[in-house]
Amino acid sequence: MDVVTTHNTTDFDALASLVAAGLYYPEALMVLPTRVNTNVSAFLSIHKDLFAIHSYKDVDMDAVTRLVVTDTNQWKRLDRLSVLEKRPNIDIHVWDHHGVPSDITASQVVQESVGACTTLFVERFAAEGIDISPIQATLFMAGIYEDTGNLTFPATTSRDARAAAHLLDCKADLNVLENFLRQSYGARQKEVLFEMLQKAERINVDGHRISICEMDLAGHTQGLSLVVHMYRDILNVDAAFGIFNEPEKKRCVVIARSGVDSLDVGQIMRIMGGGGRPAAASAMLKDVGTTGVKEWVLELIRNSQRSAVHIGDLMSFPVETIEASATMKEAAATLKQKKISGMPVMEAEQLVGIISVRDANKIKKAAQWEMPVKAFMATNIVTAPPDMAVPKAARLLVKHDVGRLPVLRDGKVIGIFTRSDAMLYYYDQLPE
Repeated sequence: MDVVTTHNTTDFDALASLVAAGLYYPEALMVLPTRVNTNVSAFLSIHKDLFAIHSYKDVDMDAVTRLVVTDTNQWKRLDRLSVLEKRPNIDIHVWDHHGVPSDITASQVVQESVGACTTLFVERFAAEGIDISPIQATLFMAGIYEDTGNLTFPATTSRDARAAAHLLDCKADLNVLENFLRQSYGARQKEVLFEMLQKAERINVDGHRISICEMDLAGHTQGLSLVVHMYRDILNVDAAFGIFNEPEKKRCVVIARSGVDSLDVGQIMRIMGGGGRPAAASAMLKDVGTTGVKEWVLELIRNSQRSAVHIGDLMSFPVETIEASATMKEAAATLKQKKISGMPVMEAEQLVGIISVRDANKIKKAAQWEMPVKAFMATNIVTAPPDMAVPKAARLLVKHDVGRLPVLRDGKVIGIFTRSDAMLYYYDQLPE
């Protein structure tokens, strides 16, 4: 018996890749985990009979000879089918798009960095001429759109866009997506969001603006991921973490949302036993309350940033400088010769200002070229240490409308970080 399955707490990409795998492996039984997301449940309440989906109760575990896993590569996320981990002589195929090491030993692995796992199957269908029905195309589009934020999330690739285009050619219905991708936001979600905003705190962690909110919930509350997403947007922080304690069930749910590439909440949640994408992730902690969870999250954020790129990795050095007593003519000549737009001004080996091409362009009279640099330099100097995170340095450049930050260690200029260096970081052009 061939079986296809996906991860628990099934989202649209998991469901879509499950059905896609069922199309690619036509003899396989499609097995849906017991827990699915609310919007997926709503979709299945209408469409389930169209996809011949089964539960684990329909599976004779002893008869399984091949297992196909989609949208995950971790045994612990496979619900009741994880018991097959201990079964020898099972042929396992894994299809996944998350960049994490697998603990599933498989004979075939398709693991590539795209925005949605469904994209991998749609590409295969297009290449091999496998027909996709309009309802299948609609579901597959839902999977791609949900995991890529309608092709807007940073993890989105051109391959996802091409897959979406192919699905539109196959008559995917965007009106259906409009109905089912919109998560529920009702009175209960509004209450939770209001309470979170009442408790809201913003903290700075290694250059990132973070908000972590802890609260107790009575009974199960749907739509918490949407609440945390809205919470982050309203507070305008780089990342938000909702820590929801459910005392009756003796568990704690952590939901994280990030709006910056430099803070991968998926990596943090995986360490906590959960999973997700760099921008959206969650974890469920059993038999624990909220005590100590916030401190754990903070420590994981700090640890993740210790291996992040700092401005010391990107700054230019050695630094071209000029003495405050030098003339503007000398400064302009140096800027032109070195092909730089600005440089630090020194006096008695101390940083006293910045002189730039912009300052030189303000000169209107010939006599001014013989005046000292200190008469024209900017003195409102904004500096940074070499271990400052790039996002924070970029915000300083924007906030103070400056083109460069002198990098200081023990009061000495050791480098300079410019707008160009920031662009290298944000557009993935990091030097080897």
